[in-house]
Amino acid sequence: MTNYNISSIDYPLHHSRLRKLGLIGGLSWHSTLEYYMYLNQTINDHFGNNTNPPLVVINLDQYYMHQLQRSDRWDIIAGMLIEACDQLYKAGASAAMFCANTPHKMYHDVQAHSRIPILHIGDATGAEIRKIGLRKVGFIGTTFTMEEPFIAKILKDKYDIDMIVPDKKKDRERLHTIIQKELSLGILKPETKEYILDQIVILETMGAEGIILGCTEFPLIIGPNDIKIPIFNTTLLHAQMGVDFILDSDF
Repeated sequence: MTNYNISSIDYPLHHSRLRKLGLIGGLSWHSTLEYYMYLNQTINDHFGNNTNPPLVVINLDQYYMHQLQRSDRWDIIAGMLIEACDQLYKAGASAAMFCANTPHKMYHDVQAHSRIPILHIGDATGAEIRKIGLRKVGFIGTTFTMEEPFIAKILKDKYDIDMIVPDKKKDRERLHTIIQKELSLGILKPETKEYILDQIVILETMGAEGIILGCTEFPLIIGPNDIKIPIFNTTLLHAQMGVDFILDSDF
């Protein structure tokens, strides 16, 4: 067997300066793909060539994750995320990202046990909303992100932004079902898009100055040309935060 000396590999200087980022994906893999494409394309564009960033991807089992969510076993979910962060650390990653909004429910517990920082999707979103001066935004996502405070609190406490969600429980539950039973499986129906846009209109009448697509699957079906008020794509905002980290911008 030939012995290969990988320690002698002489990477280009610009590549050696890039920080390795870990992605915790599979939640769903469709949105993880969006993260992966954006990170690679944006780094390519930055250098003006096909330089790819150093990434490590952990692909979790979304089916099992959904079962745990329905059983309210967030302790096990936290354990899975902690283990993933540990794997990323051992693989040389300098930071981690949850490639979805809902896992951020356990952000503080996981960060307390992680040996690398976790880039929070709420910070990526809040900073962009604050940049354009909005104070009240609508939010659509899973029932966990809409009904629990872990996203709303960071927006309010750190960025002074009020977050509103659909006021009817049946609408919040239907949006949740759409995410888990359609979008996360890559199923994009015209009638589903119409329903989501109707919910956005209702949020506008409630005073929303912009709309957060608070589930990383929503951008698969809703785009900036679909509504008149500003739209905040958490997938792209979070991925851009990852780009900034890789390039060591603002960190």
